[in-house]
Amino acid sequence: MVTGSPTSPLGESFPDVLEAARAGAGWAFEKLFRSLATPVAGYLRAQGLHDPDGGANETFLRVFRGLATFHGPEDKFRSWVFTIAHHLVVDERRSQSRRPATAELTDEVHRLVDDDDHTERVVGDDRVQRLLSQLPAAQRDVLLLRFVADLSIEDVADSVGRRPGAVKALQRRGLAGLRALLERESLSGGVSP
Repeated sequence: MVTGSPTSPLGESFPDVLEAARAGAGWAFEKLFRSLATPVAGYLRAQGLHDPDGGANETFLRVFRGLATFHGPEDKFRSWVFTIAHHLVVDERRSQSRRPATAELTDEVHRLVDDDDHTERVVGDDRVQRLLSQLPAAQRDVLLLRFVADLSIEDVADSVGRRPGAVKALQRRGLAGLRALLERESLSGGVSP
């Protein structure tokens, strides 16, 4: 057995926290939740989920129910959690497509969990939300998983069920689309980029 195993952002070795969570230790569930809840909520907020904090809770309920099936290191755990969050977004989109259209509330206040968390501020920004909403869903999914969830191309490909080359193409088109939207906004006298 190797001693002095590296610690993770969890404050303890990931395998130890994972095993404790599988055994039902509340402190381990809390550590896993706290390590990723803010970025998951930010991802869900950027995806336009009506209740991103509730969505993060639902994501972690699904994670905790499936802990016995997860095997891998901490970076794969992060990817697995965001895959589950992405599936929640897909489920929500399907559910929304079956419902009658409703009027959205304006002036929704985005509560920041941590003032130091730049990602939360960025994806909570109305302008960013508006720009992202103008992209095709597949491009938006890839950009958010790459830049908000900080997943690799390969992990995004696993999450969205596409090949890495397709993910790269979607990322490239999504960034080009955002650039074009910002240029159009700038030319029309809107807020400058």
